[in-house]
Amino acid sequence: MTRTVLRTGYDSEFLGTPTGVPVLGDAAKADAVLLDGTEVIGYTHFSLAMCKSRKFAFWVAWNVDGGALKALSRSNIAFVKDPRVPEEFQAGDELYRDNRLDRGHLARRADLCWGPTADAKKANKDSFFFTNITPQMDDFNQSARQGLWGRLEDAVLADVDVDDLKISVYGGPIFHDDDRVFRGVKIPREFWKVIVFVRDGQLRASAFMLTQNLVLAEALDLDEFRVFQVAVTEIEQRCGFAFPDALHTADTAGVQLLDAADRPPLDSFDDINW
Repeated sequence: MTRTVLRTGYDSEFLGTPTGVPVLGDAAKADAVLLDGTEVIGYTHFSLAMCKSRKFAFWVAWNVDGGALKALSRSNIAFVKDPRVPEEFQAGDELYRDNRLDRGHLARRADLCWGPTADAKKANKDSFFFTNITPQMDDFNQSARQGLWGRLEDAVLADVDVDDLKISVYGGPIFHDDDRVFRGVKIPREFWKVIVFVRDGQLRASAFMLTQNLVLAEALDLDEFRVFQVAVTEIEQRCGFAFPDALHTADTAGVQLLDAADRPPLDSFDDINW
């Protein structure tokens, strides 16, 4: 008998302590895609909320079971628009064709491939919906401070005594009114990520921001990538939504510095306060 694989979405109880998903503010909520009356759209091992006007996710939340990850191939999996979401609210291949922009996963594909094989395969395929994709330069994850950005989840699982090898992650773009327009779409130049885990029975949340500094003219070019550890509150202020209270209590950032000029970028994982 073939087992039916259900899209259960982000599990708020995954870490044993309720974490929840971000709650959109009034302006963001008015600009959100609704599916069955809610802005929270579920996939296998992750959920997200879509912005109509920007055609990208406000946020994506995903669970990672580090002890049950499976190495699955990405071969022959196409990037496709989610048929549940109106096509005009998704940026598809028309944005990425014949330029240096990569189709960049927000919820990392490798993070989602865990659990029973059927679930892992479904999550692998779900990760390729354009709702989980934002444009990133072709060396984005590799070049962002020597790969810091693309390996944050790996680092916490490798370097921290994470209870049960389980983490929950939130991530997304930061929308600015002056983001440069390319092929009719505003391209985000900043991104954020929050990694949540339990250490010695205590919930902890570490938040990060990446400034991409895209210059879009006749051609795509790239300036410096800078990665910062920031307070959870700063991401809320920049993005127009609220994280669950548990993440504020668990925040490891310490003193909040709103002015990026007053704080050094991260140079290595040793600079991170987990």
